[in-house]
Amino acid sequence: MAIDGYTRTSTREQHLDRGIHEIQNFCREQKMELVNIFTDQQTGKNFNRPRYTVLIEDVLREGDILIVTELDRLGRNKKDTMEQIRLLQDMGIRLMVLELPTTLMDMSKLDNMMARLMMETINNMMLELYASMAQAELEKKEKRQKEGVAMKKQRGEWDDYGRPAAISEERFDAEFSRVIAKEITPTELRRELGLSSTTFYRYRKKYLEKHPNILQAEE
Repeated sequence: MAIDGYTRTSTREQHLDRGIHEIQNFCREQKMELVNIFTDQQTGKNFNRPRYTVLIEDVLREGDILIVTELDRLGRNKKDTMEQIRLLQDMGIRLMVLELPTTLMDMSKLDNMMARLMMETINNMMLELYASMAQAELEKKEKRQKEGVAMKKQRGEWDDYGRPAAISEERFDAEFSRVIAKEITPTELRRELGLSSTTFYRYRKKYLEKHPNILQAEE
């Protein structure tokens, strides 16, 4: 029997240390001989992860134990996560999730078959519950991100989502003052700045909101 751990983060900017230390500390306290901890820095939406694939296909064998700190470190998609749990069960791998109560994790000391069956049923229910919570949290996070992007687009603050601002508001304001002074027409300025009509009039709207007393020059 071998004991391995697995943890992951969604991005490389996040640190793996916490999950690694939790698994190491648990094994130390329980006097369990930890062989290795496999890590990925990749989304939990699916299981197409290099180190997890190695763990499942080449490392784990019947009778082994796999330790994860939280179920969402294993995966965030409920359907896929439950399929992985069933795969581990079919392989004869014991999954230990540290966020679950200890009494639900450790069924090895139960001799009575009925008691063991009841505990296994409860354990599976808890796993499904936590998988549902992990997916719900992912969906909520994605919803907040989409709403945030939509609001930034609406405000014209698109810089940090991959498309740089066409021009700074400060420069536009300085250049648009030439239109106010009737030194140049709006169309001429738009072409000079290389802006689309939509972008130009979005900046123009912001300018007029900041200077409500200015009478806009006609084209």
